[in-house]
Amino acid sequence: MEHLSTKLIRLDNKCEDLEARSRRNNIRLVGIPEDFSTSSAATDISSLLKEAFKLEKEPLVDRAHRTPQPKPKPGERPRPIITRLHYHTDCVDILRRARAQQRIKIGELSFSVFPDHTPKTARARAAFNDVRRRLREIPGIRYGLLYPARLRVTHNGAERVFNSAEEASAFIRSLNV
Repeated sequence: MEHLSTKLIRLDNKCEDLEARSRRNNIRLVGIPEDFSTSSAATDISSLLKEAFKLEKEPLVDRAHRTPQPKPKPGERPRPIITRLHYHTDCVDILRRARAQQRIKIGELSFSVFPDHTPKTARARAAFNDVRRRLREIPGIRYGLLYPARLRVTHNGAERVFNSAEEASAFIRSLNV
């Protein structure tokens, strides 16, 4: 039984790693209305990204589609668009620019761009949200999330890396701030 449990955990981790690698060139566009043209989604998204981030040339988009959820009713949040970029360098450049701009606005259209993580990775990263909110209020601290879900905190020139939100919370309490 122990051998099978170990093997199951190893296979589960391998499956998670393979899924994460397959999403490497994906970005998630949040806030684009449902009526946005999806007949030629790849070319429309490509020109939208070029205009939004003032890129020299349109990024090569392999495919783009809405998440497979039921179509929202009027007034509800639109489904995110998952976009697969052909080149990883384009993906990294767009995510870097999106992080700097946060909320992208083109005319009346306002949206955000995020990396497309697996659900397990997204939950692990979201566990640090409260800690990151508290760190924002402390002057002189730099922090960031490392992939897949580790929090790096730099305080007084010393760098610490936390694998869980509980460890990070204990560290913040120890600062007496």
